[in-house]
Formats: sequence, C-alpha cells, structure tokens
Amino acid sequence: MKILGLDYGDRRIGAAVSDAFGWTAQGLEVIERRKEGTELDRIAALVQEHHIEEIVVGLPKNMNGTIGPRGELCIAFAEELRALLQLPVHLWDERLTTVSAHRTLIEADVSRKKRKGVVDKMAASLILQNYLDSKSQR
Repeated sequence: MKILGLDYGDRRIGAAVSDAFGWTAQGLEVIERRKEGTELDRIAALVQEHHIEEIVVGLPKNMNGTIGPRGELCIAFAEELRALLQLPVHLWDERLTTVSAHRTLIEADVSRKKRKGVVDKMAASLILQNYLDSKSQR
C-alpha cells in the first residue's frame, strides 16, 4: 500500500511517496501553487500515477503543541483532499521538519538556489518517513 506525503506551504507543496511496503519515503516533486485549484489536479494525478491509498499531510503545530493559523490552513487542505479524492487523509505533526531539511541541505553544501527547489520535497519525505516509522513501531 503506497502513501503520499505532503508538505503544504503558501507557494509550494512538497510531495513524497512511500515504497509499496510502507517502509521508506522518497521525495517526488515540488508542486507550485499558481492558480487556485491546479495543485489539487496535480495531487489527484499523483494519486492515480502511484496507486496511492492514503495521504499524510504535515500539520505545523506551535512548539507548545497548539495549532495556529498555518495549522488551520493545513487542516482545511486535508479535509478538501479527503472530500475530493475519497481517501484516508492523516495529519502528522511536522514541527521542525523544514528546519531539519534546510540544515541537512546546508550540511551537504547545497547552494541556496538549489535548496529552494528541493527543501519542500525533502520536508515531505521527512514527514512521511516519520509517519511510516510510527506505524512500524505499533
């Protein structure tokens, strides 16, 4: 069963997919948010293309565990996906995943320009991998 991981942002949505066993996450692409709704079309296409059965959306919580305005947007996005695609959509605590992705890319000496293009995809991979790891520990 393949799972799609999404890192939802104002301008871009990072996408990652699990392997068929649900063990590992691989970054797929970064979806640019230009016209209203086009990102949903692309996500629907990825679901078809990769035979996705579940989706995990990163939920940015505040450090004290509360949900702020950005988190509310992610919850609404997850509900929209659930209604559109008729698939289970899970919210996963993504605190510090983008920070971690940036740090990893900086340590790998990736230029600022190249980092911008992959950080969202990498954050989506981290969100999905953390979700997969939690499932395997149950």
